[in-house]
Amino acid sequence: MIDQQRHISINAIRDAAAALGAMRGGAVRTPLVRVELPACAGAPRDLDLYLKLEIFQPIGAFKIRGALNVVRQLTGDQLAGGIWTVSAGNAALGVAFAARRAGVRCSVMVADTAPQAKLAAIERLGAAIVTASYDECWRTVEQHGSDRMSGYFIHPFDDDRFIAGNGTAGLEIMEDLPDADAIVASVGGGGLLSGVAAAVRGLNAKTRIFAAEPETAAPLRASFDAGRPVPFNGWRASFVDGAGGKSVLDTMWPLVRHLDGSIVVSLDEVADAIRVTAERAHVIAEGAAGCAIAAVRGGRAGGGKVVAIVSGGNIDLDRFASLVGIRQ
Repeated sequence: MIDQQRHISINAIRDAAAALGAMRGGAVRTPLVRVELPACAGAPRDLDLYLKLEIFQPIGAFKIRGALNVVRQLTGDQLAGGIWTVSAGNAALGVAFAARRAGVRCSVMVADTAPQAKLAAIERLGAAIVTASYDECWRTVEQHGSDRMSGYFIHPFDDDRFIAGNGTAGLEIMEDLPDADAIVASVGGGGLLSGVAAAVRGLNAKTRIFAAEPETAAPLRASFDAGRPVPFNGWRASFVDGAGGKSVLDTMWPLVRHLDGSIVVSLDEVADAIRVTAERAHVIAEGAAGCAIAAVRGGRAGGGKVVAIVSGGNIDLDRFASLVGIRQ
């Protein structure tokens, strides 16, 4: 039965922050920087853009926070058979990193849409890769398991411990910018936004929280329109591999339905955001991170102090070069 009252407590997030902060060689506190990026036509004139740079995590993405927070709480018996996850790339990196740190075996089911940069990084961390179609990976996400894999399954987002770990990024934002007017992050399964929203609203209820989705995969917007979790029938793969699932899981709906909205951006807007961010801020953002930046630049999260979470920077260099060269 779905827990309609499900929530992530700020105390769980603070506990995760204390534990992660005490780890040596684990997740790091990432910078929040104000940047001068050109706003798009129609954006509020008072828009003040900040970037939360999760690209500086050891794995180049925020998922290390949630993965470490889960693995630190597993028992010896749970770790004995190894651990595994399913991922488009960044959750796999996080779980592989946490497994190596704990000295346990790790395997990952990775979608065949994952970029080579993420696959190579997973291999460097010593995890075994099991390649699957995106459809099989999404079924595994929905079913919380697969007969093809063995060991303790760490869900890439639908796990309160993982979400609490992700939420530590929200605590950091509030410590650095307590009067933030809005925060925007891309959404795949909702694990980042759920954690950030729980942290932020526990400290400043006025801060608005928005999701950003690519036009090719926007199930959260469809679910908001329907008033319930629904699949996104027009889903198609794109370079925004870390955001935009095929549906909103029923179990995640109680956590994401209270967000302030989902901003859908075009692939051209994402590509332009990646290019401008590299040119003006010297930051490499992968597709999912580009979604958040594009949503803020477009003004659809409103004016004032608005934070875009740059959730990861794991993008193939050839792909990055082609994207930043689109308008040159």
